[in-house]
Amino acid sequence: MNKLSNSHRLVGVFVVSAIALILQFSFGLALYAQITISVLGTLIALLMFIDMVKTLRSGKFGVDLLAITAVIATIAVGEYWAAMIVLLMLTGGDALEDYAANKANSELKSLIENSPSSAHLIQGTDIKDVKIDAVNIGDRLLVKPGEVIPVDGTVTDGRISIDEASLTGESRPVSKQVGDNVMSGAVNGDASFRMIADKTADDSQYQNIIRLVKQAEAQPAHFVRMADRYAVPFTLVAYIIAGIAWYLAGDPVRFAEVLVVASPCPLILAAPIALVSGMSRGSRNGIIVKSGTIIEKLALAKTFAFDKTGTITKGHLTVDHIFGTNGYSADQVLQLAAGAEQQSGHILARSLVAAIPDKIPTATDVTEVTAEGVSAKIAGKLVKVGKASFVTDQPVEKVDKTAVYVSVNNRYVGYVSFSDELRPEAKSVMESLHQMGVSQVMMISGDRQPIAQEIANQVGIDKVYAEKLPKEKIQVIEQVTPKNRPVCMVGDGVNDAPSLAMADVGIAMGAHGSTAASESADAVVLKDDLSLVSKAVAISKDTMKVARQSVLIGIAICTILMLIASFGVIPAIIGALFQEVVDTVTILWALRARIDRQDAHQSDPGRGRPANAEL
Repeated sequence: MNKLSNSHRLVGVFVVSAIALILQFSFGLALYAQITISVLGTLIALLMFIDMVKTLRSGKFGVDLLAITAVIATIAVGEYWAAMIVLLMLTGGDALEDYAANKANSELKSLIENSPSSAHLIQGTDIKDVKIDAVNIGDRLLVKPGEVIPVDGTVTDGRISIDEASLTGESRPVSKQVGDNVMSGAVNGDASFRMIADKTADDSQYQNIIRLVKQAEAQPAHFVRMADRYAVPFTLVAYIIAGIAWYLAGDPVRFAEVLVVASPCPLILAAPIALVSGMSRGSRNGIIVKSGTIIEKLALAKTFAFDKTGTITKGHLTVDHIFGTNGYSADQVLQLAAGAEQQSGHILARSLVAAIPDKIPTATDVTEVTAEGVSAKIAGKLVKVGKASFVTDQPVEKVDKTAVYVSVNNRYVGYVSFSDELRPEAKSVMESLHQMGVSQVMMISGDRQPIAQEIANQVGIDKVYAEKLPKEKIQVIEQVTPKNRPVCMVGDGVNDAPSLAMADVGIAMGAHGSTAASESADAVVLKDDLSLVSKAVAISKDTMKVARQSVLIGIAICTILMLIASFGVIPAIIGALFQEVVDTVTILWALRARIDRQDAHQSDPGRGRPANAEL
């Protein structure tokens, strides 16, 4: 049943209830009131029965069968007001459950809006703007500074620097030269270049990402809700008690009386209310969970997969090490590098300038060579900063990190290396997840293996999958065994969108991440704080504990009432009112999931929760 139809059913029940009340108590037309309620009850029961058959065909068992039987039984024996009360609770519960399950929908607006729409086609000496769909394999294209590369292709002239973060998650710019391949979706640097199209727009990388997200969202993982797991045994017990009561009393009214108090409103109401309360609690803590089912999956999660750049790390490069030689100290090398780079908008330039707490030396005659480096005059000397081959002809140390080399008057004087700064809370988050029952934590990154492995070792990640493109990230998630599911993926970039959608639960770092990641995810962390991922798990576990308690309390009370009703001492209308009491108790208990409690907070990183503790 979809949200709209359940809302209409709830409104319909209210309207018919009002009409029936007016007919019976204002005009004394009890028969017409009975007919009105009977027709409505039969219609809703029929619609629910059709939905239930669809549910059974999908291999799931819902909670509606018992409610349908209760409605039909009360109508059949003339207890139409009891039927109306059950209908009110039933349609209200279904509408509330749909609200919990459909609070937000994943959309692809960000991906589609940011997809390249045009290209600069080179025709002889002319350049013509064409729609991206008109680009054919072999066409020559011009890509201007700062533009998104329209299709996959090969560089034909120039040395360029491009940003592939949206595709690979790699935070540092990538240098390209003649003969190198470039992918659509990457952002060109500060120099124009020409390329030959190797693929059409439909077959290029960016459009492939969009298709992957759509395919992943169209294939949701099978999951059995908590309420459905309790539904089968509870329904069987109710039928057995009601059947025995009918047999011993020889009166079908006894059957209806038992089923009215057995109506599974605790199952229909308690769990959704607890889930909505948990979603509200998460929102207050900066975590948007898009459906109640996601809370259930988070509470049971066995595997967590993390992207590296922007997720485990902060996503921006910082100075890691400075080396000086030939009479220059490390501080002098850093001063020279920052002085030459201070006018550049390059990501490494910004990191160099940020590393200088004092006044940066003034540079003149600054010349920037795309994808090579910068030359400038500082204190009358020629300073070059950039690639080793650009700054000097002398042999230099090989650095297995992102680095810029520095020379003075073409004499090599040192280098500055960079690293993507680790989030300080990352290690405690991994420890907390293990403590809460997560069996494996892994990293799936587009970065190089040595860099990814080093980060993983620092934070305590179990497995590393490096140098993975979006399609390969999905393959890693698909290969997670059933015993290690549900699997949660945490990421922040466009390149993470397909894997976020494919995972049982996708969690987007939405504070500084891409909109595409947030739209494709099932949950979004609104603050730039990785510890909220483990807090989301803690809240989910506590929410499910409260939901389970409220359901079991309701089932226990209903079972007691069924046993009492089987002796014929609870009329159907009174039994329906008793159900209101049961509903009130279970709802009040379920609302406890909205409260931040100390026991749930103890699951946060750094609070020392025992490894085997249960929420």
